[in-house]
Amino acid sequence: MRFGRILVEGTPEYCLVEDEKARVITGDIFGSWQISNQAIHLDDIWFLNPVIPSKIVAVGLNYRDHAKEMNEALPEEPLIFLKPPSAVIGPGDVIILPSEAGRVDYEAELAIVIGKKGKRIPLEDACHHILGYTCLNDVTARDIQAKDGQWTRAKSFDTFCPLGPWITTDVDPDSQKIQLLLNGEPRQTSNTNQLIFDVYQLVSHISNIMTLLPGDVIATGTPSGVGPLATGDIVEVRIEDLGILRNPVVAQ
Repeated sequence: MRFGRILVEGTPEYCLVEDEKARVITGDIFGSWQISNQAIHLDDIWFLNPVIPSKIVAVGLNYRDHAKEMNEALPEEPLIFLKPPSAVIGPGDVIILPSEAGRVDYEAELAIVIGKKGKRIPLEDACHHILGYTCLNDVTARDIQAKDGQWTRAKSFDTFCPLGPWITTDVDPDSQKIQLLLNGEPRQTSNTNQLIFDVYQLVSHISNIMTLLPGDVIATGTPSGVGPLATGDIVEVRIEDLGILRNPVVAQ
């Protein structure tokens, strides 16, 4: 299934995305829900970010090729940081390059969407706490990251967490081709089978630190090939079974 979030007569609503139509959902996708009789053609829809998380937990250096690219040793356990919910935008929304930043990079990532509250989740139960997966761009002010020596400011500007286009359930997260295209040209190409810590390890590990709530997002890390964005660019995150997250880039 694919759960989207759209505007219906000015009100955000969840929907079930089918081949050419979206059927509006009543109820709570994290609880009990039903499909209404209202169907809208996809050409007539503007998709919003598919979830409003209480937190975005992101993972650094979680692809073997990216760790090599950054001249870093493979981590012994997941390196995590937080991005604020205020950074989230949806497909088609603009990424704003802040005046404070000299270089702003794209980072294509597979995102986990938590479906059920959990604390200290055993590894074997992690799959039962995942609703599905979506595309994420972990936009980063690279020069600020280097200057600060830590990651919070560099990854927290408004618009620095594009998310979407929808949440896909029932896919294999361990074997997904992941790409980033900049103005139509591939810049990152890898597969989630290159993750150092897989999605279930991440859910279990992070839940030992903080309670995971329905709608929370875990960004699983980016492969090699990160690079800068510029005004006028169109950046796309493409994940095999999840769709395309496309965003234009503008200056502040």
